[in-house]
Amino acid sequence: MALSVLSACGNNDSAKKDADDKLEVYTTIFPLQDFTKKIGGEHVNVTSIYPAGADAHTYEPSQKQIVKLANSDLFVYNGVDLEPFVEDIEKSLEKEDVKMIDSSKDVALIKFADEHENQANHEGHDHEKEDAHKEDEHHHDYDPHIWLDPKNALKQAENIKNALVALQPNHKQDFEKNFNDLKTQLLDLEAQLKETINNAKTKEVLVSHAAYGYWEYNYGLKQIPIAGLSSSDEPSQKQLAAVAETAKEHNLSYILFETFATPKVAEVIQKETGAKILRLHHLSTISEEELKDKKDYVTLMKENIKVLDTAMN
Repeated sequence: MALSVLSACGNNDSAKKDADDKLEVYTTIFPLQDFTKKIGGEHVNVTSIYPAGADAHTYEPSQKQIVKLANSDLFVYNGVDLEPFVEDIEKSLEKEDVKMIDSSKDVALIKFADEHENQANHEGHDHEKEDAHKEDEHHHDYDPHIWLDPKNALKQAENIKNALVALQPNHKQDFEKNFNDLKTQLLDLEAQLKETINNAKTKEVLVSHAAYGYWEYNYGLKQIPIAGLSSSDEPSQKQLAAVAETAKEHNLSYILFETFATPKVAEVIQKETGAKILRLHHLSTISEEELKDKKDYVTLMKENIKVLDTAMN
């Protein structure tokens, strides 16, 4: 990927930064961009390589973006194989003076559960946590949606803070203060999420995409994914019947769709099953409108918690 483009970049020693120059940082998913801005404050310029509304599971950076990465100071990615292009980027940037941070380092990962498995099938989970980040291990079997759990997001934010401190130790005090402010907000979010699920009338939610395994494992929510339902393709009559039967079987009045799922799909589901549609924000990317409204990880997660409260009560 872009190796020929980068061969002309090289290490530009004449462009080396002074100690107080702003760090140029690129990230993948929106939470990492948001956390880096908050922690780095006035000492960083932060850009996500994903355009608004991009699909984090399928997006591939352009050669132009790779060149920009080569001239940056720090690249922060989610890890857990969410971004399959990272391995190629790492090879492309091996001769560049760019620090790369896997924000999932030391996060307690969980394995993707089969559609019919439940929490009881996670025997040996503690061992999996300890071994999840062995050197050179690939995480194809692990759930990459770590940022949706504020507890995991806090670890990601800490990894970012440590990277910024390593790059600009003279601003350590600022980075530590900003991180601690963010930590307070994330711990508060965790408490709200835990309380909402603990006090819910039902722990079951019907979801269009099984992205909420960490809520399930760490807080007791039970996600029921709609097998085979695409967020972009109109469902067949057979799928509609299965969704209706699942909602009826579990006495559920709501189906939770991701923010960028095609509205027509949700409308068809609602019309044919009678279930009401609610939107959960996956936060991997955000819309242009949300950017203009200056929404951040905390505000969007609070909106998610309100949606959960409605669906579970």
